[in-house]
Amino acid sequence: MNDDLAALQARIDRTNELLQRMLAEVAKTPSTHAIFVDAGYLYAAAGRLVAGTEDRRAFDLDAEGLIDALIDRARTIFADSRLLRVYWYDGARRRIHTAEQQSIAELPDVKVRLGNLNANNQQKGVDSLIRSDLESLARHRAISDAALLGGDEDLVSAVEAAQGYGARVHLWGIEAPEGRNQAEPLLWEVDSQRTLDLDFFKPYVSRRAAPAYEPAGGRPTREDVRFVGAQIAAKWLVSRGRDTMMELLPGHPYLPGSVDQDLLVEAEGLLQYSLRGQADLRRALRDGFWDHLQAQY
Repeated sequence: MNDDLAALQARIDRTNELLQRMLAEVAKTPSTHAIFVDAGYLYAAAGRLVAGTEDRRAFDLDAEGLIDALIDRARTIFADSRLLRVYWYDGARRRIHTAEQQSIAELPDVKVRLGNLNANNQQKGVDSLIRSDLESLARHRAISDAALLGGDEDLVSAVEAAQGYGARVHLWGIEAPEGRNQAEPLLWEVDSQRTLDLDFFKPYVSRRAAPAYEPAGGRPTREDVRFVGAQIAAKWLVSRGRDTMMELLPGHPYLPGSVDQDLLVEAEGLLQYSLRGQADLRRALRDGFWDHLQAQY
């Protein structure tokens, strides 16, 4: 009996020794974090906050400076962790890098991942790229923490996938002038949430002095006018308020007479071209206005 107890004690001691070695190895292995940036959300929310518009053509973004600021912020939050890299998700026509996206891709510790961009300049496939990367990195234990800068409800599945493999996901948001710019189900799912304010973004976002649209002379194209319609919708969302603009939605595709007239006058001012009697261009103007408005709700 004494021999059996001695053997059992020996096995327990051996097990404890192995556990202590394992814990010592884990303690020596640094934690790793990565930053995931949904550029569509970033441009829209930061542009609206600092420049008063979600239209990328109306402001400049110092992406390099902002990425450095995000890395510094993560360094203070994950003090005992090392950065794997920054993942930058954006859309592009036929997934071909723009000059700006190429310059971002050349930055150290940054990986640019591109979804598609449709005819209405809406990103497609970005959420699935984020999910794929988050899930893969968590599954292979490449990261212990993920800082996710985004707001779309479709990102919930990406968060769940990463958490399923033991990673912690921390949602970073951008201060909204009014209301929220992140989906509530996403806020509920993450492990923590932080909001980056106006002072954080001010050094990196600046409104362009020149107008977003500069007419080249002659009759504008339908795409020119459609873009102006979307630009005005973005401006009105800020100046008139989301609740006021939401009241227009049940009337789609028609606008109240006074609103339609305001749209016409403002568009003619931007285009420096009269749309009176131009039925096809008036339709393009309204189409652009509605496309942008519906994309926000």
